[in-house]
Amino acid sequence: MPKRKQRTGAVQPLKTQKRMRRAKPICSCTSPRFTSSGPAFTCYEQDVWTEIAKFLDGKSLVMLAATCRWFHALVMDGSIWRYLCLRDLQVPAPRHPAAFDWKKLYISAFNGSHSYMFRQPEKHIDWMRIGAFFLESSSVLLTERLSNPPKFPKEDSIQKMLESSGSCVLNNVKPGIWIADLQLVRCPVCELNTCDGTMQTLDARHIELFLSEGYQDGSWEYELIGIQDVKKHVEGASGAIFDVKHLKDSSTSVFNLKSWVGKPNDWQPKAVITMHAVAVNTNLQRNEGLQVKYHVMRAGAEGEVVSIRISQQLL
Repeated sequence: MPKRKQRTGAVQPLKTQKRMRRAKPICSCTSPRFTSSGPAFTCYEQDVWTEIAKFLDGKSLVMLAATCRWFHALVMDGSIWRYLCLRDLQVPAPRHPAAFDWKKLYISAFNGSHSYMFRQPEKHIDWMRIGAFFLESSSVLLTERLSNPPKFPKEDSIQKMLESSGSCVLNNVKPGIWIADLQLVRCPVCELNTCDGTMQTLDARHIELFLSEGYQDGSWEYELIGIQDVKKHVEGASGAIFDVKHLKDSSTSVFNLKSWVGKPNDWQPKAVITMHAVAVNTNLQRNEGLQVKYHVMRAGAEGEVVSIRISQQLL
């Protein structure tokens, strides 16, 4: 059997072999639009990512912004947060520019805060977010009667309006986006934390209220504008706020009580909200009547109304 012929010649040094392997080019695919001098995501159109961001919620946007500087700059754009705010609150865009950054407005609307967290927290028991509505005009109709569409009172003062019709017209209200909550608080009459009495409050505020300096430093306070005593049995504790300009548009769904107040033996609080109105109702057992109080907060002594409360308390 013939012997295998051995290879002859010197073995090349290891460094030479490595050098030869390095000299061989590496095949790869390179996007003609990509340049190593800029961030990788610039190869995509920015407006495409902007549209994608609009499908996310606030928490997801913050998580996306934390991934890199490019996404942080994109996500922090005010137009995205403006879109999210109007989308999630389901309201139209206000006519006038917002006084605050839209991201801050979004946070104040969706971070779980409410007015009793900042004022009288010791009185607070529970709450429910109703939603948002839009005031196009600067006049609203306040009422505790939901049995029939209210008529415009003609008296010259709020107290006289309430005594004659159970409704009143409030002027110089700040137009724009308003947020409504249903609050359950301890009875304020005796001022005792051990009191078992409760009071239901329809609590509505302009979306910019919590960010305003006057509210934060405590210089803006609630003032009582009217009291109404109903000294007879009432079927339910109700309250509503209507944009005067859109009263007819909103009254159809609000005054169709059978569609939202529940059965007479259903004692759970109920609420309904439309584009330009909000209403609450809690069915009551046999009672001797209600005391209804109307409070407002103004942006300064002669400023616009930026918060409204309608409270009901059993007599």
